[in-house]
Amino acid sequence: MKRKIVISAVFLVVLTLTMATGIKSETENAKNKKTETALFRVKVDGKWGYIDDTGKIVINPQFSDAKDFNEGLAPIRIGDLETGKYGYIDDTGEIVIKPQFNDAEDFNEGLAQVVIGGKYGYIDKTGNFVINPQFDYAVDFREGLAAVRTGDWETGKCGYIDKTGKFVINPQFHNASDFSEGLAAVNIRYWWKAKKWGFIDKTGKYIINPQFNGAGSFSEGLAHVVIGRKSGYIDKTGKFVINPQFDFAWDFSEGLAPVGIGNLKTAKWGFIDKTGKYVINPQFDFAWGFSEGLARIKIGDSKTGKWGYIDRTGKLAIAPEFYGAWDFSKGLARINMRNGDWKTEKLGYINKTGKWIWEPTR
Repeated sequence: MKRKIVISAVFLVVLTLTMATGIKSETENAKNKKTETALFRVKVDGKWGYIDDTGKIVINPQFSDAKDFNEGLAPIRIGDLETGKYGYIDDTGEIVIKPQFNDAEDFNEGLAQVVIGGKYGYIDKTGNFVINPQFDYAVDFREGLAAVRTGDWETGKCGYIDKTGKFVINPQFHNASDFSEGLAAVNIRYWWKAKKWGFIDKTGKYIINPQFNGAGSFSEGLAHVVIGRKSGYIDKTGKFVINPQFDFAWDFSEGLAPVGIGNLKTAKWGFIDKTGKYVINPQFDFAWGFSEGLARIKIGDSKTGKWGYIDRTGKLAIAPEFYGAWDFSKGLARINMRNGDWKTEKLGYINKTGKWIWEPTR
């Protein structure tokens, strides 16, 4: 699951160093689950199209850019990077929202953020603006609210809007994360000005007072936070359930969380349970959380290391042999087999046995 933070460029560095980083009706959810088709984007001879989970091409490669399907639609670009426009296709490849946006993201909770002339707004699935482009930055709706920024990265402020575009929590934060499990991590100043991170509810009230040097989102009832240079996990009262002791930490997923011990270059990563006990001892050079029963791990340094996958016992399920790897989703994982810069990347898909469903192409 992806989580976004409306942050400053400077804070991205801090996140790297510390590793802290409206709800649909049941009827609508059931409808989406029933009609959602598992499609995966692929690139062939510089053009993007989509395959199904057997590797069969369903939508022929024809777009200059394409993003993932979500809620039945996917953003695609017609034209080059400078002058091209984004629109949306359905799972048959038919353009249902004509290309007209400078950028566009996935639909989430029925709305998608799009950019026109440097301003962010939100459209519905007919392509009509529900919230006109007016924000200087914006992210997806989560739990009925979206974090948006007014003003530039240095002096601008973040707040939260509802699906009518009305500010429910006025812009007042320098950094603001998605709402997750009813709470969102916020910070009111740049990190070097010593202001701390805390957690607010959907009225903007602090539920956990600002006190942390870094904070992630709540996931499975816990959130990782940083005190000084050490990371631990708190519950929704702000109480430490797992004391700060790790040099790096990520969210819990599927009952386990990846944590790292050591400096940024030499840290070893393992996985803990919700008592803080190691279930998989630190041994990997990097790790991400579990998704569909498997977790990405890296063996080797940043230049020569390769990615593979482990199961919940820590056993290698897919040998580390990939330059880049993504989480498993809908049974497949995207793999990068590039050998050089991004211009030479080759993207493919494997299943959970490590078998190629789509051999890498570019």
